[in-house]
Amino acid sequence: MRMRGEIVGYKEEEDYKTEEEEEEMEMVGGGLPESKKFVVVGYALTSKKVKSFLQPNLEGLARSKGILFVAIDQSKPLSDQGPFDIVLHKLSGSKWWRILEEYRLTHPDVTVLDPPDAIQQVYNRQYMLEDVADLNLSDTYEVGRGPNAGLLGKVGVPRQLVIEKDSSSIPDAVGKADLRLPIVAKPLAAKSHELSLAYDKFSLQMLEPPLVLQEFINHGGILFKVYIVGEAVKVVRRFSLPDISKRELSKNTGVFRFPRVSCAAASADEADLDPSVGELPPRPLLEKLAKELRRRLGLRLFNLDIIRELGTKDRYYVIDINYFPGYGKMPEYEHIFTDFLLSLVKQKQ
Repeated sequence: MRMRGEIVGYKEEEDYKTEEEEEEMEMVGGGLPESKKFVVVGYALTSKKVKSFLQPNLEGLARSKGILFVAIDQSKPLSDQGPFDIVLHKLSGSKWWRILEEYRLTHPDVTVLDPPDAIQQVYNRQYMLEDVADLNLSDTYEVGRGPNAGLLGKVGVPRQLVIEKDSSSIPDAVGKADLRLPIVAKPLAAKSHELSLAYDKFSLQMLEPPLVLQEFINHGGILFKVYIVGEAVKVVRRFSLPDISKRELSKNTGVFRFPRVSCAAASADEADLDPSVGELPPRPLLEKLAKELRRRLGLRLFNLDIIRELGTKDRYYVIDINYFPGYGKMPEYEHIFTDFLLSLVKQKQ
């Protein structure tokens, strides 16, 4: 069993090791080190996810803390592998999810990150934001009590409409729902990060269902990406779609397509921003929001895309939720993630 690599099988390590490393890595039955007690994390990830997440800095720090990442071989029964303390996964397909669900039932002492049924609800954008709305987060959060209480802000979701088929019916459906233009269109399945922006009512029928339509909210062109790793919360700024004025709306027509809005190259953390646009949401607000969503969603690895309505100080909107996002783009992710894994084992003990 190899310690690092793709999920399709195991290969011999090709790099040379010192005598101490060879002794530490001496294998016993099951393929795990004998001389040291490791926290063993079995991972089932796509090759792209392995490359972005299991970076050398993470693996090196993990090993120094007694954490070992071991690739899960999908060609072999999961129960015959390990033993694992934690199973970390992000694979799609009903077959894999059935295997994982059965494994959870027969191995209750193993922590699975995260349960397949919990992940399923955030893979559908209709139910994803319904969960946020059901939390009734529209009330202003407060910190403290009495005259020293401070207002943190209001959190909601954009008004939205689900279109499952028949693109020709979209203009009438938008009119009946009284959604304001421009409209953001996203695939109903959250596995795609593509989106479209429709400027006029007649162009709406150019969109391809199934999709979710959301009212576009001007937000200063800045998006707050809030990473959640267990109880840890980390927020970064990303450039987003620019604001659209009434004049621009009246002059533009058609549908504009974007492969994705935010990415590592679009980091806005070092940009010279107007404080009214770039100021991070209050940390107590984010911590409370993350805590409630962890409980509601049943997830421990996810992020939130949040915007603040332009011209306001405290009106926030959750526009997307992603399971097991690109943590490799999160500052200090190696320390945050390894501490989280160790905390899971400690809780079990």
